[in-house]
Amino acid sequence: MKSMKHSVIALMIVLGSFMLYGCPKSAEVSSAPETQPQKAEQAPAKPAEETAAAATAEAARKAAEEKAAIEAAAASAAGLQPIYFDFDRAFIRDDARSVMKANADYLKANPKVKVRIEGNCDERGTIEYNQALGQRRAANAKKYLTDMGISGNRITLISYGKEKPVCTEGTEDCWQKNRRDDLIANNE
Repeated sequence: MKSMKHSVIALMIVLGSFMLYGCPKSAEVSSAPETQPQKAEQAPAKPAEETAAAATAEAARKAAEEKAAIEAAAASAAGLQPIYFDFDRAFIRDDARSVMKANADYLKANPKVKVRIEGNCDERGTIEYNQALGQRRAANAKKYLTDMGISGNRITLISYGKEKPVCTEGTEDCWQKNRRDDLIANNE
């Protein structure tokens, strides 16, 4: 009996040691997320040059807007007024006809003055579409002036599309200000 007790105890010890060695050790559990080593190719924070370039670009955009406003004011002082268009249209509106007549009268009174008609659009639409629309607007204004007796040789056209806004808010009132032809006097 004694030997049987020893055999059972020996068997239990052997089975216990197999169980201890056979079970994997428990993994360490952490509440912190695992972090992977950072790659050397990660983008660094914006350098000072990029920030300065963005500030310079913004200052250039504001300067261009101010220049456009000054040119429009100079045109007004010269007797030439801008005309405005409906959304996605290039025809001369009824309210712009009196302005175009006044512009033609000014050009008739000043035969040495040449005029550059600048077609502009609001920000909606593609660059290409707005360039073409601005060109059609300028061409219609030129035709209107030539029909009123102004020589076509005195008129040049350019389309800025949506590149020269006088207003940058995303509202209908602002967009209306950008859908225009500026008539710029050129005393050559």
